[in-house]
Amino acid sequence: MRHLTFDFTDSSDDILTLEAMASTRGAEHAAVMVEVNQMLAWAQAHFGSRHGPVEDGNAWDHELLVQHEDGGWITVTLTFSASAEFADAFQAAWGGGLED
Repeated sequence: MRHLTFDFTDSSDDILTLEAMASTRGAEHAAVMVEVNQMLAWAQAHFGSRHGPVEDGNAWDHELLVQHEDGGWITVTLTFSASAEFADAFQAAWGGGLED
């Protein structure tokens, strides 16, 4: 990933949070969305039938926020709620940049 930075958070309820974020000028927004769509396509391909609220037993869920900021900046945040199985596979696939 060229634009997105990652953060990984563990919680006491066995639901993990994986967050990818980028803040770029409008000219780079399309490239950020390509990266977002790559991650969503990966999740769908590997865990598609298990998409939905993790607290209901699914492997993953997500939220995508796109915010237009002052000065022409666009902030994109893709947040995955994940089971341990999904988080492990995600880290193996996208891994190097994830921080705990």
